Amino acid sequence: MHISVKKNLKKDKSALAGLVMLSLLVLIALAAPLFTKDPRAFSNLILSKPDINHILGTNDLGQDIFSRLFYGLRTSIFISIAAGALSTFLSVIIGIFSGLTGGIIDQIIMRIIDAMLVIPSIIILILISAFIKPDLIGLIILISIFHWQGGARIIRGQTLSLKQKGHIYSATTFGAKKAYILARHIIPDLGNIITASFLHNARSAVFLEAGIAFIGISAADTISLGTMMNRALEFYYLPVWAWWLLPAGIMLSLILISLTLLNNLIEKIIDPRLHDA
Repeated sequence: MHISVKKNLKKDKSALAGLVMLSLLVLIALAAPLFTKDPRAFSNLILSKPDINHILGTNDLGQDIFSRLFYGLRTSIFISIAAGALSTFLSVIIGIFSGLTGGIIDQIIMRIIDAMLVIPSIIILILISAFIKPDLIGLIILISIFHWQGGARIIRGQTLSLKQKGHIYSATTFGAKKAYILARHIIPDLGNIITASFLHNARSAVFLEAGIAFIGISAADTISLGTMMNRALEFYYLPVWAWWLLPAGIMLSLILISLTLLNNLIEKIIDPRLHDA
């Protein structure tokens, strides 16, 4: 972790709380198989109330809701990390390439980014998902394809600014290759911006997956917080919704809150004026 992030993390209690919360959620998700049952196992107990054997009761198929809740958490965190990392990787590669190359190539890339930013990505994602019903990996790829543009624009702008810095200009003048400048100067100086981009993309990925699953157009066999909420709403007229829908909604909210608190810290480091906001 960057030294400035560590220093500010100790001072910012909300960001520290976000880090602790996110760390606990990740640990719980990883340890889920140790304290839960098979989330896909069926039983004759249909829509049963919470008891010792089923802490949150069972769903309409007799499956243990408690187990599905934590496996759903695993899915959400996996999508968050994977889609956040992939979309950020695309942002970094395309943004830096555009900024360092310049000229007509830079202009073409920026026009493509402008065009993609105009298109409402959520609508495109819903339409594609409704048509192909993507599995987990397919959904991660889809989310990443439509969420690298904003980060690429910011990184490209910062790269153009860094090119004019004295130490980078001197290295270029003395014949340093682009790969050297990239590895030793550009990427290290973009560290906080790349981190902020990842946290933003990770948060968006969780929200989008939950939204797509909530409206019922994700793969039917996917266990996620969104699919749990979607299925629970079909039984809103029964008391079961209270221990089926609410825990999933709370868990999803905790993921989003923790990522938001961490992202706020990085944004304050990038722009100190936000400390006074």
